[in-house]
Amino acid sequence: MAGGKIRAKLRQSQLYTFCQKPKASETEASRPIQGAGFSRTVYCNQPLLHQKKPYKYRSNFISTTKYNPITFLPKALFEQFRRVANVYFLLAAILSLTPVSPFSPVSMIAPLVFVVGLSMAKEALEDWNRFLQDMKVNLRKVIVHKGDGVFGFRPWHKIQVGDILKVEKDQFFPADLLLLSSSYEDGICYVETMNLDGETNLKVKRCLEVTSPLEDDGTFKDFTATIQCEDPNPNLYSFVGNLEYDRQVYPLEPGQILLRDSKLRNTAYVYGVVIFTGHDSKVMQNSTKSPSKRSGIERKMDNIIYILFTLLVGISLISSIGFAVKTKFSMPDSWYMRPDQTTDMYSPEKPALSGLIHLVTALILYGYLIPISLYVSIEVVKVLQATFINQDIHMYDEETGNPAQARTSNLNEELGQVDTILSDKTGTLTCNQMDFLKCSIGGTAYGVRSSEVELAAAKQMAFDLEDNEDDLSNFPMRKHNPRVSWGNGVGSEIELETVVTSKDDKDRKPAIKGFSFEDSRLMNGNWLNEPSPDVISLFLRILAVCHTAIPELNEGTGSYTYEAESPDEAAFLVAARELGFEFCKRNQSSVFVNEKFPYSGQPVDREYKVLNLLEFTSKRKRMSVIVRDEDGQIFLFCKGADSIIFDRLSKNGRMYEEATTKHLNEYGEAGLRTLALSYRRLEEAEYSAWSNEFQKAKTSIGADRDGMLERVADKMERDLILVGATAVEDKLQKGVPQCIDNLAQAGLKIWVLTGDKMETAINIGFACSLLRQGMKQICISTANFDTLGQDSKEAVKDNILNQITNASQMIKLEKDPHAAFALIIDGKTLTYALEDDMKHLFLGLAVDCASVICCRVSPKQKALVTRLVKQGTGKTTLAIGDGANDVGMIQEADIGVGISGVEGMQVGIFSDYSFL
Repeated sequence: MAGGKIRAKLRQSQLYTFCQKPKASETEASRPIQGAGFSRTVYCNQPLLHQKKPYKYRSNFISTTKYNPITFLPKALFEQFRRVANVYFLLAAILSLTPVSPFSPVSMIAPLVFVVGLSMAKEALEDWNRFLQDMKVNLRKVIVHKGDGVFGFRPWHKIQVGDILKVEKDQFFPADLLLLSSSYEDGICYVETMNLDGETNLKVKRCLEVTSPLEDDGTFKDFTATIQCEDPNPNLYSFVGNLEYDRQVYPLEPGQILLRDSKLRNTAYVYGVVIFTGHDSKVMQNSTKSPSKRSGIERKMDNIIYILFTLLVGISLISSIGFAVKTKFSMPDSWYMRPDQTTDMYSPEKPALSGLIHLVTALILYGYLIPISLYVSIEVVKVLQATFINQDIHMYDEETGNPAQARTSNLNEELGQVDTILSDKTGTLTCNQMDFLKCSIGGTAYGVRSSEVELAAAKQMAFDLEDNEDDLSNFPMRKHNPRVSWGNGVGSEIELETVVTSKDDKDRKPAIKGFSFEDSRLMNGNWLNEPSPDVISLFLRILAVCHTAIPELNEGTGSYTYEAESPDEAAFLVAARELGFEFCKRNQSSVFVNEKFPYSGQPVDREYKVLNLLEFTSKRKRMSVIVRDEDGQIFLFCKGADSIIFDRLSKNGRMYEEATTKHLNEYGEAGLRTLALSYRRLEEAEYSAWSNEFQKAKTSIGADRDGMLERVADKMERDLILVGATAVEDKLQKGVPQCIDNLAQAGLKIWVLTGDKMETAINIGFACSLLRQGMKQICISTANFDTLGQDSKEAVKDNILNQITNASQMIKLEKDPHAAFALIIDGKTLTYALEDDMKHLFLGLAVDCASVICCRVSPKQKALVTRLVKQGTGKTTLAIGDGANDVGMIQEADIGVGISGVEGMQVGIFSDYSFL
């Protein structure tokens, strides 16, 4: 493969329409970037030009340590003497050097040196471990252009601005790069950014068309270009710059930038030029120094020291005053002590001075009222505790061989003082690995296997029935409890038996990753015997065609696996494969699907020419693909959030809307993630007219380009026909329900901060024992107020205030001493609840509840909620998360626990304790 470009034959200019930028022309060349914040100049493939000012930029060496050889002594001493006790011992040691000291100075100085030295040695050891982790990163190897078209390996820390790098599949990017070309013909590549933003879905990057022909090592022999761009900044999602190449100027955008610590996926290799290095890179610009946390016991000991020191001074003052009085009045009578020839310490003529000198002596003499041995013991115990945590076999991950890490030992004692736990959900309580579980097709629900939410609630219901067989008035499935849904029209007792026993079915086939669906009506081609096989085949065809994934043949099993932008999308493709529509190939402009159960009876490969792909974004909440089938007919296949799809249905496309809505509600109550599927048949003339308009928007240059593309795309995504809906499950981590149940029994308050919608979060709460049957739910929410005026927003705020007040009053009037309450609040309501005039009322309500669930919260809101709980209650808080979006919450809490897992490793750097 050396010397040639790996061609994937993937015409992504037709697929990733939102990512494509036009070529620059002489008349539409971008203007040079000028002004403050846009002064960086990068000479591509000429790194030596950046060794002198003003082009001398920071090296690629990174450090996350607290100290360095120069700053260690002053910083470490400052940390040690933040403790009041150490300041006292220092003063006592200084006083022991005076002639009036009753003890040898060594007896006072040696213990202080030992305590401070031991603590500083512990800090040095912990920081040394951080240094070793940094060096492990700095010494990684990457392929760099060394000149004359020759590439070779070089450590990360020796990379310079302007270097040309070749990054291969599954490698991390060592610096912020401008993508020049890739192994794909159209210069696209897939990037995983979970170390940056916690998102596991892949991002698509695309190079400029003018640099795409730089296809192998030799083409960089004479390559030169100049980049004018913005200065280093922490914004991950923006980039402004120009590339001057071959006497042309080309505008650059974020879609062409590869950020440090993101990973190359599904792409054999890419070439890129280094723009930002080391601490100038965006990920390091976003990193903050870990706050210096002190345990509650340490702060309490400071208060105790104040009390003891006050007592010590009081005793010494009384003793000194007595000594001064005795010196003045009794010393003249003691003629044998020759008071006329004594020193100032015993001079009857200077009783005040004698008392002052005696005060110093008394402070040293009574100084053992504050024992320094206590601190010696505490420091030794902390080090041993950290060692035990690191070697705890119950916190060791056998799959990866990684143990728990106590990244600091200063907070060990806080682990036993935790009052409130604030946890992320996705990836922390759940696995973030999606399984296709149920679906609704043509108004008919398919999928008999139960979700973990249903299983957990069914077990609780069975437990309640055993305790109260005769009293069915408290039956948790009564109609006025909308929080639990049990089936598709089956009776309660029968469905309960099915739910409980289905988990232990011994006749099941081996588990398939991403596919937990079970229904004989659809499996093995039986869907051909259903009343609406055409609708079912269309549903499966949408799953197999409407995506951006790439298939990879598993030679061991002979089936295809999929590298998709999100775990949901991979689960859809696995489901389509298992039900007979196997996506098996993508070439220059087509998608190939192997249909195993066509009406002819023989498997057949079908080709769908991809005309356009309108990708999914958090704003659009949908994605569409326009394809031409083998009969020449043009279809638009669309999948997205049910609220978005239903608003775009045509009058004759709502045949299954009522039944599908019912099924979607049931799936949401079962803790499942749902999407609606729809389609539209297009006429040739209609598509041609739209395509011309879309092409104009795509080739425009200006700030409103993306807005134009979205408006044109929205015109096409109308008059849709509903086909059905999907439901996938994000399974709980092993042992989560038992763990939460034990913590609740121990009296700890548990808050879950999640981005899920309220219905899903509530039912996940039931599955993980955060919510229990019989627990009274307090839901605080408000209607959509995005379009309301200022006066209306004030009314909404008053409404939220009334809800909080009424809920607090209800809890106070509750007569049952064993009653438990759960508070559920959404992110929009939380925005108002966290304002200064309302946050204390909200906190007062929350602390009276056994469980709290905050839905649709942003990373910033997570940190604000954590700060409110920590400062408002004054009790120890522990935050736990696994993604970069949890870093603010972890740093804000008294104790931060990072789980290095599906969403990346970055969170572990900022946590106090990390686990895998």
